[in-house]
Amino acid sequence: MTNGEIVESFVVPVHPHTVLAPEQNEGWNRLRQAYDEAAKIITDSGADLLIIYSTTWPSIIGHQLISDPNPQWVMVDHDFHDLGSINYSFNIDAEFAKLWNEENKSRGLQSRCVNYQGFPIDVGSVVALTLLNPDNKIPAVIVSSNVYSDRSETTVLAKACRDIVKKTGRKAVAITAMSLSNRMFTEHIDPEDDKIHSLKDDEWNRKILEFLGEGRLEDVGQLSRTIQQQIRVQKVVNFKPMWWLSAMNENRNNLTGKVLAYEAVHGAGCAVVNLNPASSGFGDKEYDEDNVEVFAGERGVLDSAQPTPEPSQSENGPALWEPTKAEGSVNTDSAPKPVGAYPHARRVGDLLYLSGVGPRQPGTNEIPGGPIHDKQGNALNYDIKAQTQAVVDNITRILEEAGSSIDKVLDVTSFLVDMDRDFQGYNEVWAETLGKVGPTRTTLAIRALPTPIAVEMKVIASI
Repeated sequence: MTNGEIVESFVVPVHPHTVLAPEQNEGWNRLRQAYDEAAKIITDSGADLLIIYSTTWPSIIGHQLISDPNPQWVMVDHDFHDLGSINYSFNIDAEFAKLWNEENKSRGLQSRCVNYQGFPIDVGSVVALTLLNPDNKIPAVIVSSNVYSDRSETTVLAKACRDIVKKTGRKAVAITAMSLSNRMFTEHIDPEDDKIHSLKDDEWNRKILEFLGEGRLEDVGQLSRTIQQQIRVQKVVNFKPMWWLSAMNENRNNLTGKVLAYEAVHGAGCAVVNLNPASSGFGDKEYDEDNVEVFAGERGVLDSAQPTPEPSQSENGPALWEPTKAEGSVNTDSAPKPVGAYPHARRVGDLLYLSGVGPRQPGTNEIPGGPIHDKQGNALNYDIKAQTQAVVDNITRILEEAGSSIDKVLDVTSFLVDMDRDFQGYNEVWAETLGKVGPTRTTLAIRALPTPIAVEMKVIASI
């Protein structure tokens, strides 16, 4: 028997639109065409096993594997049931699932097989297998995504799978069914109005796809924690599949990658990406985390029981604080840290009340357009337009984190430290941004702000 290997890897989207309604939106249709291209690549590879890691099958007690040789049912998506249903009848490699299950246990993982008549296959797996394996010719295996697993546990899961691939001599395809950003619209939208929900999400999506297109899969795995914090409200399953896919490819950073499509599905960032094991020569292996072989059972679930961090000193004014967390509060890493004990925003009913928002940049605390004075208090020249635009951008990020948008701003109170100098430039930026939305506005002249900035805005918006 020849040694088994991973012959292809894919990232694919999970939403049913590509199966049930590709004709309703040009982007959805491009995703469908990319799925068809991926199916051909799989056929041409001579693969004899499809391995699906699905983020839409979350598990709590370890990892679970479908071992029913022929699961059959009708899938109706909980959110998009209006699109219709998908009848499925899959060819599952039950023997491989059992061997993987036993190997998981031997490596210290909680693992079990699932073989119940009528057990519902998750939407991500249904979509992936329906489009990638339309004739059911290639047997598949499906594994759940444990919501508490850390990178070590996910790596061990992949290593156990790789061992069975090699022992059984299979030519396997590793597939992660996932969204990139998964912030979605919470109200009905017409298909032609679909777009990536937030600018910040789109920026991160494109950075991920840039890396994947260069075959830098391990770089995406390393960045995943940072991406998860900035791309939307933290959700633990967001980038586990990248950890798993990287480990399935021996944490290599020099695969041959190709982005087949990138589009929005109801606001979420969706892509079909092919990662071939052939070396691109682009980068060396840069895996620098614990190269674990056996899972020891520590997930760090209770790590949150730590002292409240002290505020950190800022170069641009007073100390920075972690945003206050309380019922109804909205906070995001994509906005600058507060200079006191308060949240970025507070939700009350259908309204959002934002704390004063300035132009400081998240992470760096840099002031676009420059500060108004140096550390000694000496006046500096600065660009009021750049500062005002940065304020609007920060407001946009906070609103989108809360599920709202800049278009839903109702009322703004603006504060200028130099009304005579800055009103005209501030007003020009307003006219091109918030002025097109039409909120009520009050602009006040004040003596100073806590940081060396020229403008700040207090906002009320609807959700």
